[in-house]
Amino acid sequence: MSLPPLVEPAADLSIDEVRRYSRHLIIPDVATAGQKRLKNARVLCVGAGGLGSPALMYLAAAGVGTLGIVEFDTVDESNLQRQIIHGQSDIGRPKAESARDSVREINPYVNVVVHNEALDNDNVMEIFAQYDLIVDGTDNFATRYMVNDAAVLLGKPYIWGSIYRFDGQASVFWAEHGPCYRCLYPEPPPPGMVPSCAEGGVLGVLCASIGAIQVTEAIKLLTGVGDSLLGSLMVYDALEMSYRKIRLRKDPNCAICGENPTVTGLIDYDDFCGAVSDEAQAAALGSTITATELKDWQDSGKPIELIDVREPAEWEIVRVPGARLVPKGEFLNGNALADLPQDRQIVLYCKSGVRSAEALAAVKAAGFKDAVHVQGGVVSWVKTVDPSLPVY
Repeated sequence: MSLPPLVEPAADLSIDEVRRYSRHLIIPDVATAGQKRLKNARVLCVGAGGLGSPALMYLAAAGVGTLGIVEFDTVDESNLQRQIIHGQSDIGRPKAESARDSVREINPYVNVVVHNEALDNDNVMEIFAQYDLIVDGTDNFATRYMVNDAAVLLGKPYIWGSIYRFDGQASVFWAEHGPCYRCLYPEPPPPGMVPSCAEGGVLGVLCASIGAIQVTEAIKLLTGVGDSLLGSLMVYDALEMSYRKIRLRKDPNCAICGENPTVTGLIDYDDFCGAVSDEAQAAALGSTITATELKDWQDSGKPIELIDVREPAEWEIVRVPGARLVPKGEFLNGNALADLPQDRQIVLYCKSGVRSAEALAAVKAAGFKDAVHVQGGVVSWVKTVDPSLPVY
């Protein structure tokens, strides 16, 4: 969909800026006017991770005048496989500050605004109001719905991207001119149904592919050139090297941008998305142990059946000694239940405790009432019991 330029041009470009952006200036569709619009633009990147890294770097290189970075996390070694805005020396630093320094190195003419905090209902409206355009690089459903709703309520366009293993998606959402994220996904998937990148992995370079699409769309919106992805979903399959464009329509019954909206303000997004199902929460209540307690049980010789409910690839990276592997899906479909021993207490763990809680619900429903799961999973085991093991 073709749209008018999102921002007005800046007054001028300096001689140094003309030299820097010369390859833009000689493109007739961009030219001086387009570059001045980029200079005058204020763009916020939500997240400085897999998608935020290439987005921030190319937005800076393109000459976007003001770049905001909202990010609360710190750089971890496992980030470096895909989050290319950070380096080895940044491990342990706040991501927002590391990203800021990289942006300044790429383009000293960019004004960087750091929001070193978690985006939530208390600050999202205030932060978003300062920018013309939002680039969404979040990786969880609760934040995605919050970003969408805040953008709709403020009348802001935003560019969405999603990555998982070898697959990526991207689109532009702007309720004033087309569909919003809720038009595409009215309801979040059931808890545990869609694994995160931390659980399922992601091809590092996929971040660059989807991030580049997001920046391309940002430049087009800011300068008013070309046809945007508003009203379309771009689907990328890296294994087949194929792109598909799916037509999206505005949903007249959308909860927030439809004809009779039922969502008229920010809501409790953790509750809406349900990080863990009600069944899992109920199962885990009073049936959760710590990694230290598990170690004490093992050292005392307590008869337990320790089961790792992650996937085989994760099992190969790190595991708790004495465990056996039974992926969560085998519990949910019932195949693993018949093989559970009756004479030992069942102890389940995963990476962080979410999947093991879901498996625990199935195990308890099958009659193993004393079954428990490990809070924090293998990550907690490594941090509190055996730091010599790797964390992924």
